[in-house]
Amino acid sequence: GVGQEKPAARTRLTVTVERSGVAGADGTFELTCGPTGGTHPERQGACDRLAEVGATRAGQDLFQPAPQGTMCTMIYGGDASARIVGTWEGRPVDTTVTRGDGCEIARWNNLVPVLPDLR
Repeated sequence: GVGQEKPAARTRLTVTVERSGVAGADGTFELTCGPTGGTHPERQGACDRLAEVGATRAGQDLFQPAPQGTMCTMIYGGDASARIVGTWEGRPVDTTVTRGDGCEIARWNNLVPVLPDLR
């Protein structure tokens, strides 16, 4: 209903970034939202982004790889890879994101600033 406070996001993620090529971006970071906390370098921005995307249909696909058979452009975005494990708004998450093709790059960019911006 209108005017009801949404319950605090039950989000607790561990983000491990490798081979990003960005100084300070590689490593394992804890992120909690509602309240915002953890060791993630951009925790407030990351929580805001997850809340923003979570409110849209794209939120359903945020941590899902592109469905099999999806046409993905053959762009190689570099060696970076990230694993995100934990809970997002109470739902279990365990996904790896790379930059190996157009679909994966789009997924990575959609997760910025949870993941480092490599554009």
